[in-house]
Amino acid sequence: MTAVEFHFDFGSPNVYLCHKVIPAIEQRTGARFTYVPVLLGGIFKLTGNRSPIEAYAGIRNKLDYMQVETDRFIRRHGITTYRFNPHFPVNTLMLMRGAVAAGMEGVLIPYVEAMMRFMWEDPRKMDDPAVIGAALAESGLDAQRLFALAQSPEVKQRLADNTAASVERGSFGAPTFFVGDQIFFGKDRLDEVERAIREAAGR
Repeated sequence: MTAVEFHFDFGSPNVYLCHKVIPAIEQRTGARFTYVPVLLGGIFKLTGNRSPIEAYAGIRNKLDYMQVETDRFIRRHGITTYRFNPHFPVNTLMLMRGAVAAGMEGVLIPYVEAMMRFMWEDPRKMDDPAVIGAALAESGLDAQRLFALAQSPEVKQRLADNTAASVERGSFGAPTFFVGDQIFFGKDRLDEVERAIREAAGR
């Protein structure tokens, strides 16, 4: 099976929306997506990119249209859990270092589910260490262990390396997908991601 990677940062609502759709794609294709933590702010810095809120702030109708497209995506995929985080934008550095640490501890997927929940379903101020710690504990994860590991030089370097490698492969934001060597950006490319998976599998 061709490798399928999902380069993600919890700070993007579109990352959350993709996360909700991925299981259906996995079920239909038999593929398994590998979640790769990257730092969106780091990607922006390395590429000179900016968030849509900044980039389109002065363009009449652009942000309104983006919301229309988001609403359509949510309806099309039957997503009922999404709640915009009132603390947006959230500094995700601690969360993403935590994701790397969780991967090293073998609990990346439970960690991802928990952080997605508290970012975009039951939204909290997820750049406050006390709030993050409470969210981890509520989710049955070892907050003390993950916090300690997240501060290690190894974790910090691995997140930086993930981010730089993602940019070198062509990314400029998140959500970004790689199906083998093919790159796809954004939630609106999920149909193409699924098509590429099927083509790679000869179906």
